[in-house]
Amino acid sequence: MARSKFGSRLGIILATAGSAVGLGNVWRFPYMTGQNGGAAFIVFYFVCVLLLGLPGMISEFIVGRHGGANAARAYDKLSRGKPWRWVGYLGIFTSTIILGFYAVVAGWCLQYLFASLMGNLNGDADYVARYFASFSTHPLKPCLWAVAFVLITHLVIVRGIQNGIERASKILMPTLLLLLVVIVVASCLLPGALQGIEFLLKPDFSKISRNVVLEALGQAFFSLSMGTACLCTYASYFGRDVNLGRSALQIALIDTMIAVMAGLMIFPAAFSVGVTPDAGPSLIFITLPNVFREAFAAVPIVGHIIAFMFYALLVFAALTSTISMHEIGTAFFHEELRQPRGRAAWVLTVVCSVIAVFCSLSMGAVPSLKILGLNILDFCDKLTAQYLLPLGALLTCLFVGWYVPRQVVRDEFTNNGTLRGSLFGIYLFAVRFVCPLCILLIFLHQLGVV
Repeated sequence: MARSKFGSRLGIILATAGSAVGLGNVWRFPYMTGQNGGAAFIVFYFVCVLLLGLPGMISEFIVGRHGGANAARAYDKLSRGKPWRWVGYLGIFTSTIILGFYAVVAGWCLQYLFASLMGNLNGDADYVARYFASFSTHPLKPCLWAVAFVLITHLVIVRGIQNGIERASKILMPTLLLLLVVIVVASCLLPGALQGIEFLLKPDFSKISRNVVLEALGQAFFSLSMGTACLCTYASYFGRDVNLGRSALQIALIDTMIAVMAGLMIFPAAFSVGVTPDAGPSLIFITLPNVFREAFAAVPIVGHIIAFMFYALLVFAALTSTISMHEIGTAFFHEELRQPRGRAAWVLTVVCSVIAVFCSLSMGAVPSLKILGLNILDFCDKLTAQYLLPLGALLTCLFVGWYVPRQVVRDEFTNNGTLRGSLFGIYLFAVRFVCPLCILLIFLHQLGVV
């Protein structure tokens, strides 16, 4: 039986960009920008995407398309039975853990979407803070929303590549972009919004420090889904005529554009009501509901609509990411255990739902659920972000740069010589030397060494 493929170039770009676009763009990028000097951080972020993001993405694409299978089998095929095959297993393991705890935060977004529709987020800053604390520590509600999000993801995955992932991406990504544009326009028209726009787009290089550069490097790494086997899995559904370098560039540009637009959505509104732009992760669930209420106080109905659209945007962004992470494990169980796709998807759905429930309960309902002194959600986050993701990405770069035969890498990069140009040498140098160094710096910075 022939293996499924994406049906169109647009489907490839939207689906793969959707895997990179997630809560990290709408949540992490704005507050990282706020904490690290605004526009100057964005400039260095662009540079880091070119130095690390593009070569890293292309490397996973090469493994996935050449292998034409799930991540475990793709790495095994190129490693010719050597231990490098475990890099694929590492990616599958990492993405499963991430999907488990990511579903908890995605469930919060789903709850806030419902709450904004019902008008339950109306109140001052203290009320919103109490609302989040009460909801996130409830023993049942956040668990149900997290499992619901995994099940929504499951419904897309069981429909396959073209009818499921590709079709969903063609709906979710344009809708996400439309919502983003509407909220950006509304935010930028607020009184005092210009200060927020300048903060985001006018660089002040006097704020640049070693820490800012390292944070930009880390954001570029995490934003593009490197180290999860997601890019490898999606590339296994690419046709032989897909230009891997051009696709990586287009995906990186879409990902970056959405991240910057998220900043244009948040900072003008925040500055218009005098809120500092470095509010940290609580920005999304505690600070912004009150920002929208104050910013549109003169026309409350507009504030309600904007809040609803914002949380719809978060739900769509989260869903594009959970779909890609679910597909990694589903493809593995489907192909390696030779199970029907529906049954394989259920295996991952159940496993990730269990992880999500334990992560949610550890947030307050059952505070004794800890690993090494951390609640389970924070432990999973730390384990993947500080260790597994950098390790997986580093091993992939070393694998493609130094172990895989140069001719195989060249053939994939140039589509068997049909693509002309002199970029292959630059790519190979980057993946052999620049990417490993960058990932090592990210790892050491995460540990507080540099």
